[in-house]
Amino acid sequence: MDVRLLTQKIRREALRLGFSEMGVARAGDAPGAGRFRAWLRDGFHGGMRYLERQEGRRANPGLVLAGVRSILVAAMSYHSDGAPAAAQQPEGEGVRGVIGRYARGADYHAIVKGRLEGLLAFVRGEVPSARGVCHADTGPVAEKAWGAATSVGWTGKHTGLVSRRLGTRFFLGVILLDIPLDYDDKGKEFCGTCRRCLDACPTGALVQAYRLDARRCLSYLTIESRGEIPRGLRPLVGARIFGCDACQDACPWNRFAAATPVGALAPRAENLAPDLVPLARLSREGFARRFAGSPVLRATRDGFVRNVVVALGNVGASDEGARDEVVQALEAALGDYSPLVRAHAAWALGRVLRGRACAILTSVRDRESDEGVLAEVARALDGREEAGTG
Repeated sequence: MDVRLLTQKIRREALRLGFSEMGVARAGDAPGAGRFRAWLRDGFHGGMRYLERQEGRRANPGLVLAGVRSILVAAMSYHSDGAPAAAQQPEGEGVRGVIGRYARGADYHAIVKGRLEGLLAFVRGEVPSARGVCHADTGPVAEKAWGAATSVGWTGKHTGLVSRRLGTRFFLGVILLDIPLDYDDKGKEFCGTCRRCLDACPTGALVQAYRLDARRCLSYLTIESRGEIPRGLRPLVGARIFGCDACQDACPWNRFAAATPVGALAPRAENLAPDLVPLARLSREGFARRFAGSPVLRATRDGFVRNVVVALGNVGASDEGARDEVVQALEAALGDYSPLVRAHAAWALGRVLRGRACAILTSVRDRESDEGVLAEVARALDGREEAGTG
């Protein structure tokens, strides 16, 4: 079959399956592999050791699929209408937190992967001898780099992919194929002199254009990191409990994005402005039920509740009206089974240190045995955390 006609048919099928854009790149060494190696060498990936293990395969897709000739990059929008996900208290009762936009709906991994497999089946229907492999954000493939090598978009200064039509709020899936196709010309870049994403980063994780230090990124710290959130960064978490949209909300290209046509990716009502108090009390089973089929499960129960108590401390420090409710929730969290949660709850009480909170921390000091928690209690009682200086 003529490769141009075949590629056109694949593009039409991709759109029918719910993808918003599809690009096609000629397989070879991954674009930007050298920059990725330097990024790893500098330790900017933090605790994401799997990226080190995948380095060779990310650089050479032939190690993922022998004989690969073409790489399909499919983009699926998750953009929804509504106000930016600012890390501030929304109106209404309760002490409210913020979940990143991409995680407010169903888990995208299964949705994107399922439709990629449908697209691969279509290709095999056209070319029965074709071999292919699908990956949706879980495989050793440099999705963003390959996307920037196609017509889908370009690499923004925040290191994410940007599309003139979709903005930045879309998921990427990749299919490696061993057949030739009609390849895209690489698209132009349209960031120009804009640096809004760099200026919007709350923690300075975007150390320069196109260079992200994940160790300071609130998305990494609230999702991927399994340990303590650095004390100096905790006040900057604000009310965020999973992810951070600051750089994307600042990107002017999102003004042109249309809402996702994929219903399952639309925000769930309970994830738009969740009440932090009940979330701080979640058990493992309760966490699994509350976020079943959601990307939030990635954080793990202990990591997520850690985020919640940090957010409670930040809200309680800035909103006197919420202080009593916050203190009660944090007092309960000091009895959590997880030392990680208890330590961050002690820090959070230090943020709202007033009368009764001091008595609570003193009581905890007398009964606590974990050294990490005791260290946080001591700092909180000294008042060093009240201003969030760490």
